[in-house]
Amino acid sequence: MAFQLQSILETTAFQFLDEMLAEFHSTDGFAKTNRWEIIITPPTGNRGNNSTGNIFAPIMSQNTGEGVVQKAALMCEAFSFPGRNLDSQPDSNVYGPEREIVNGYSFGDISSTFRLSSDQKEKQFFDTWQRLAYNPQDFSIGYYYDYIGEIRLYQLDEKDQRRYGIKLLECFPKTVDQMAVTQSAGDLQRVNVTWAYRYWLSLADERNMPRPLEDRLAEIAINTVSKNIFNNIPSVLRKLF
Repeated sequence: MAFQLQSILETTAFQFLDEMLAEFHSTDGFAKTNRWEIIITPPTGNRGNNSTGNIFAPIMSQNTGEGVVQKAALMCEAFSFPGRNLDSQPDSNVYGPEREIVNGYSFGDISSTFRLSSDQKEKQFFDTWQRLAYNPQDFSIGYYYDYIGEIRLYQLDEKDQRRYGIKLLECFPKTVDQMAVTQSAGDLQRVNVTWAYRYWLSLADERNMPRPLEDRLAEIAINTVSKNIFNNIPSVLRKLF
């Protein structure tokens, strides 16, 4: 009886090991931290016809046209899938032990690391993006929709197929860290960027959900104001726009 039990246990252990190895090597196996893809969609700096007069808006458009944005994405060394925190508070309006009830939800900033080429075009791209949030000529703060963009992050399988993805909405590089130089043995230069964003969506099961009503109303208001301003400009001057 003991011999039969030992044989059964050994057989079960080998089956489990085979299943684990098969799962590890299949496309439906484990997600790996080095199999991912990032797509960065920066703002134009000029939402609709609302010109802020920021001299870095055309530079951002130039970066997009020259492929700097795609290069920065390829140089991304580390990023993070975002988390979500359910904000809660005790519900004391019950008898017995208190319940913890949700009263909102929030998100934390995301840290990332980018390798830099010798001309540091990648860092210049993030610097330009930040300067869409303020005008370096008069230090005025930019219009919110002029400096927010989107980021999509995908988990890839062994065949580079996208298996899971998220989208960061209304994001911008909140912090571009300092970069140290040294006289010791040289290493690849990198820059750390911290991203702020409003919220994120899962591209697996939230892709086709309608945008929040607030966002749709804001866009309608923006387009309406822009159209009214443009219509009130004399026809002779409209040709300048």
